[in-house]
Amino acid sequence: MAEKIRIKDIAERAGVSVGTVDRVLHKRPNVSEAALKRVEKVLKEMNYQPNVYASALAYNKSYTFYCLMPKHSSETYWEEIEIGAMKAVEARRDFHIDLEIMYYSRLDAHSFIETYQKCLRKSPDGVILVPTTLETTRQFTDELHERNIPFILLDSYMPSLQPLSFYGQDSIQSGHFAARMLMLIAQNEETIMLMKQTKDGKMASRQQESREVGFRQYMDENFPNIKILEVNLPLDEERKRYDHILEKFFSEHPEVHHCVTFNSKAHIVGKFLLKTHRHNVQIMGYDVVHKNADCLREGSISFLIAQHAYQQGYFSIDSLFRAIVLKKKVEPVNYMPIDLLTKENIDFYHRAWG
Repeated sequence: MAEKIRIKDIAERAGVSVGTVDRVLHKRPNVSEAALKRVEKVLKEMNYQPNVYASALAYNKSYTFYCLMPKHSSETYWEEIEIGAMKAVEARRDFHIDLEIMYYSRLDAHSFIETYQKCLRKSPDGVILVPTTLETTRQFTDELHERNIPFILLDSYMPSLQPLSFYGQDSIQSGHFAARMLMLIAQNEETIMLMKQTKDGKMASRQQESREVGFRQYMDENFPNIKILEVNLPLDEERKRYDHILEKFFSEHPEVHHCVTFNSKAHIVGKFLLKTHRHNVQIMGYDVVHKNADCLREGSISFLIAQHAYQQGYFSIDSLFRAIVLKKKVEPVNYMPIDLLTKENIDFYHRAWG
């Protein structure tokens, strides 16, 4: 077996010292050209496969990864990413890996810039990044490339930034899927409500914008006569204001029985519907946070689309670990499954795979 080949065996066959073989295996200097060729020839003949895990442990180096993500409350997609990332760090604790999470305001370019500059001052070994606008994010990623610091993108795939890897859904396809599934139960409707959350007219996530694009494309092609009425629950408003906005909308539009949102806050509408006893209205949303799952079970949410946020956090850390610590190649693009959950299968949906 390859793992049973000893350095001593290699040294004897190559006619060099054990120390020389060790320097060749770990790419250290002070090895003559002749000795290097002899050792490499023997390694090839013996089909030597180094134990990368043992080598990484023996190296005894510590690594600090940084994750830059939007400030958020509990019960959100981002919280699941954090939990998954921390779980991956815990699983690799023997390799002296640490994770520091840094937060920025999603709709404030200055907040993002200040946060990434602080990150750079800490000299990270690797970065997990939820991007903001392309050009503002590029300022950061250009600096990471300049310093040879690998980074992984979450939420929005921006290939021109040349990340080590990306984890997330294909947002346009996700929007198509959401429309297709919703119309299985709403095809006879004349009007659908779209709940959005914006600040100063801007959505907090490029991912949500892309989902809406995909959704509207599908609707325009297949159900052009159905009206889509938007309701905005501003991000900077107090929660108690939302009930007033929703009450006004549903009072003025009693014909609406189906709603959709592309963020993780479908439960805002779901809880309002339960509280006001509107049992003939449902909303479709994203993400398996507890409040959404509760509304799904109680019937005010019709469907939830899962995007495996926990796994995105876990696999991001694992990819940095494999690339930086084990020196292995990782997949550059990793689209997550688009899962549809109902009250009948929500209890069988598990956070982690395997």
